[in-house]
Amino acid sequence: MANSSDHDINEVPGMVEKYGAAAAAKKIKAMLEEKKNTPLNIGITGESGSGKSTFVNAFRGIDNRDDLAAPTGVVETTMEPKSYDNPKWPNVKVWDLPGVGTTKFPAAKYLQHVKFKRYDFFIIISADRFKENDVKLALEIQRMEKKFYFVRSKIDDNMRAEKRSQKDFQAEKTLAAIRNNCIEGLSNEGIRSPQVFLVDSFDLHLYDFDLLNETLQRELPAHKGDVLLLAMTTSNLLVIEKKKAVLQSQINKVAWASALAGAVPVLSMVFDLNLLVDTANEYKVTFGLDGKSLKNLAQSAGVPLGDLRSVLESRLALEELSPNLIADMLKWSIPQKVGDELLRYIPIVGTIIAATKSFHATEKALNDFLDMLAEDAERVFKRALNRHV
Repeated sequence: MANSSDHDINEVPGMVEKYGAAAAAKKIKAMLEEKKNTPLNIGITGESGSGKSTFVNAFRGIDNRDDLAAPTGVVETTMEPKSYDNPKWPNVKVWDLPGVGTTKFPAAKYLQHVKFKRYDFFIIISADRFKENDVKLALEIQRMEKKFYFVRSKIDDNMRAEKRSQKDFQAEKTLAAIRNNCIEGLSNEGIRSPQVFLVDSFDLHLYDFDLLNETLQRELPAHKGDVLLLAMTTSNLLVIEKKKAVLQSQINKVAWASALAGAVPVLSMVFDLNLLVDTANEYKVTFGLDGKSLKNLAQSAGVPLGDLRSVLESRLALEELSPNLIADMLKWSIPQKVGDELLRYIPIVGTIIAATKSFHATEKALNDFLDMLAEDAERVFKRALNRHV
């Protein structure tokens, strides 16, 4: 389901004529902010030692050793719900919830204790078979008709143990057996169509992490699915493609807002350069090309940071973003003839005619910026997983 305000973007010329350029620009910026600030709350629960906090960190795209990481260890460290913002998208909150077995509350009271209604969905973590407390909690969530998913963490430990004990070990066959065993056990306890995902929180590109993210994205309302996708850590090249598509769908809004509120002439056109800086920075952060994200990736992948930086090609990725840099990039992106053609509109630059010209120029520039950064993101991802290139 599309955002309810999306249809307004096709009415921009009429909005300008009715309300004026400044008011139209303000309305479009509000649409952009609405999307960016859509809240998403994810509840993660599981018994002590299940790898719950490590999964919370992995889901947020940060290392356990990071200062912003949820504390990990074999002793249960979570007795009250604790929220952890996604470092890039603070509207996306991952909640580390106490395991049902570590509280004095039965499942129904437990959900009241952790404020059940605030979560968009729950993920129930176990390092082995799902226990009685996991089932009780899932049954209560099911009764209250909210989405929940089961994750078998530490699956790499299970695979190593199976490999040592099986004469004719086959990875896919073993994974299917573990998954089916979990599904059968949960179904027998009354869980309807349980969804079980096998995950290694230290190597997200392995096993079912991608499938988990695809499922969450698909089963959320569309606008919240987009928010999850943009906040998602890059675990395969398809994630980069999907992120690019979501960002591309917003370009016409940004281009109109820039053209209508523009105050800085570049090639005889006007642009809101600060808005374009913010947009390019959003692209950079979403693709994990900002300094903090590159450092986290280098640490988790065991690759020197310099190796990741060495594959970056665009100025947008290599340099600090600023109005001057964006102005230079616009000059490179916009054909000179477009700027020359607009010269005759400068006396009435606030009119819809001139704004439309600026809109098309900005739209092209933003598509160019997005292409460059997506390509850099692909190169970085491949370098981080060099053994797969």
